[in-house]
Amino acid sequence: MDKAGKAEALKALEGVFADSGVVVVTHYSGLTVADLTDLRVKLKGQGANFKVIKNRLAKKALDGKGGDKASEMFTGPVGIAYSPDPVAATKVVAEFAKGNEKLVLIGALMGEEVLDQNGVKALATLPSLDELRGKIIGLIQAPATKIAGVVQAPAGQLARVISAYANKDAA
Repeated sequence: MDKAGKAEALKALEGVFADSGVVVVTHYSGLTVADLTDLRVKLKGQGANFKVIKNRLAKKALDGKGGDKASEMFTGPVGIAYSPDPVAATKVVAEFAKGNEKLVLIGALMGEEVLDQNGVKALATLPSLDELRGKIIGLIQAPATKIAGVVQAPAGQLARVISAYANKDAA
């Protein structure tokens, strides 16, 4: 890779580290191209990405962010999964790692926070932003639905009583 290509790759990595809600660091040694493609497809479905990176460029892109703990994660064959949603990438990668032992979770970067392997697994158990939004909307809508049912109930009962009297007089 020439200097211009390295500068462009460095700039792209700096953007990934700055803009992502989470960057999950993995070792992918032994995975086939088909396995990596499958992982990428699953991540794309959740709005996340997977990229194989050069360790030296990653350490430069970090620029001291996360301290020595973050730099220590970037050794060996490293691939990163990243997404704006802190939970989306971690869920997919953790689930994929359960089924394929060749993908090894190393840790993650969440802003200035450095998570170890257990932290990544704990983060993967949390609901995603979309799930949380759905729950909040459900909680907000539930009282309105109940109020509408309570308001409509007396009118329905009154209509049934009038209908019963009308049927009684007709008989």
